[in-house]
Amino acid sequence: MDLVVVRGGGDIASGIIHRLYMAGFKVVVLEIEKPLTIRRTVAFSEAVYEKEVNIEGVKGVLAKDINDIWNILDEGSVPVYIDEKGKILEVLKPMVVVDAILAKINLGTHRDMAPITIGVGPGFEAGVDVDLVVESKRGHNLGKVIYKGRAAKNTGIPGETLGFREERVIRAPGEGIVKPLYHIGDKVKKGDIVCKVGEKEVIAQIDGVIRGMLKEGLYAYKGLKIGDIDPRGVIEYAFTISDKARAVGGGVLEGILYLKRERRIGYGQ
Repeated sequence: MDLVVVRGGGDIASGIIHRLYMAGFKVVVLEIEKPLTIRRTVAFSEAVYEKEVNIEGVKGVLAKDINDIWNILDEGSVPVYIDEKGKILEVLKPMVVVDAILAKINLGTHRDMAPITIGVGPGFEAGVDVDLVVESKRGHNLGKVIYKGRAAKNTGIPGETLGFREERVIRAPGEGIVKPLYHIGDKVKKGDIVCKVGEKEVIAQIDGVIRGMLKEGLYAYKGLKIGDIDPRGVIEYAFTISDKARAVGGGVLEGILYLKRERRIGYGQ
């Protein structure tokens, strides 16, 4: 079985998961107990809270144990399993492990985890921590497979959309429980109160569509990214996989197929 385990189920990871699934791979997603995903409408991590999600025709289902994982795979869906450390890998024995947590640092992925290992974004060195790295930074090299070396360093500066960078990001002004006042897909105007963190109001800095918002009831610390406003104003974009996620997904798919061919993994079976 061409089994791929993806660590992380956020929106970029979900673009990878969707592309691999559509290319014929069996995919298992490993998540943490309380994901802090912003773009929840296009993230398999949301299955942790909702039990089931459907992203552009691919169903993700929360799995309770190893038997659940195999059953969900047999049904043609994507199991989402809570396993922050990746302990289930010893049982699953996947062909590929992809670290798509996008933590900007390596949280424990190493080359012994599977015959093929891929790291997405900063924090990994191809040939050392993992076999290959896929670039996650917007620009000319987005989605590029890196066979030696590292991805571009994290600048901490959001990507530009219609000339807006930091203005489109919604951050927690302090610590507290998040209470959204708008839903993903809603249109907002500059100056609108989009949510509260504790008793503090969070004001929209630009006009646009709410593309992402942290789930109500989760705890946020000061400065945490809790939302995203898309200045393009196209509601559909809030409910579909992004160009960035698709590009990164294409890079991961390329990397897997390249190493399968080079190492003759799965051939002659």
